[in-house]
Amino acid sequence: MAEKQTEENKNEEELSFYEKLTSTQKCAILMMLLGEDEASEILRNLGPKEVQQLGKEMYNVQGLDQDTVNKVLDEFLAIIKTQTDLGMGSSNYIKNVMTKALGENKAQSVLGRITPTESDKPIEILDWMDARSVAELIADEHPQIMSLIISYLEPGVAADVLVLLPEDVQSDIIHRIATLETVQPDALAELERVMQLKFKTNTSLRASSVGGIKAAASIMNFTKQNMEQRVIKALGEKDRHLAKEIQESMFTFETLILMDDRSMQTLLRNVDQEILIIALKGTEDELKEKIFNCMSQRAAANIKDEMEVLGPVRLTEVQEAQKAVINVARTMSDEGTIVLAGRGGDDFVWCS
Repeated sequence: MAEKQTEENKNEEELSFYEKLTSTQKCAILMMLLGEDEASEILRNLGPKEVQQLGKEMYNVQGLDQDTVNKVLDEFLAIIKTQTDLGMGSSNYIKNVMTKALGENKAQSVLGRITPTESDKPIEILDWMDARSVAELIADEHPQIMSLIISYLEPGVAADVLVLLPEDVQSDIIHRIATLETVQPDALAELERVMQLKFKTNTSLRASSVGGIKAAASIMNFTKQNMEQRVIKALGEKDRHLAKEIQESMFTFETLILMDDRSMQTLLRNVDQEILIIALKGTEDELKEKIFNCMSQRAAANIKDEMEVLGPVRLTEVQEAQKAVINVARTMSDEGTIVLAGRGGDDFVWCS
């Protein structure tokens, strides 16, 4: 009787543990059952956040008893049996899986590559192409078409595409992107024509907001320094005011939070303390904490006291102080003394 009660208690504990498993933990268990090649192939197709979450749970689910593992497998097989017959209705199944996994927009992009007639947003297919493929795709197009397509890309990819295009069009493209705001249907119609020729798909037309100063600045942030200087110089010859606006938007005070601690410490040693105190007024707490953590406790305490004594400061004064700090950072970055996060480059040399 006692043995039967013990067995029942054990089963209840196992069931209770299984019921507490999250979907991510169940996926992690399945991943641990796959071979290394299969598991790595799945991870390769996930985003950074998903990989981190799944990887963490793969560590946590090690050493589970076989009964719990079997229950997870049974649940997985039951779901598969109800969702697809490997042929009948598989198109809808694939579409639903893609949408749930990637969201509607990205799912349409993927489906556009594997089943072109199913996608109604071919421009998003570019997100899944490497820089060289995109550059080859648009190399023979008008600079305006190039600019529209590049403005849709992530800044890092856009910068890689830009460097692969002829030098004589690079500054023109940045100029066009910087002056883009709302793209009207007639412009999108031309873009659709190009994309139809490339991908044989259709897209719905509507006015879209792309480009602008910030978009151009974001792309330039990811270019290498020699290319940045060359493009900005050429752009300045064409539109000096626009070139200045792009430069001012490239590295804002807020982007300092992305710097590594060593670079931040080096920068702080070269910034006037009075300017820093004003620049920190009205700054987000996260950035303040980042800066204070790169100082000695005594220095941080002194600056906090000075900020409190200083009281309210005009917004224009704060902005000027922040610009002064950024100017120092840009100069030091150009000299190779520090590394500004996002700036393109291959090798960095640390200097004290």
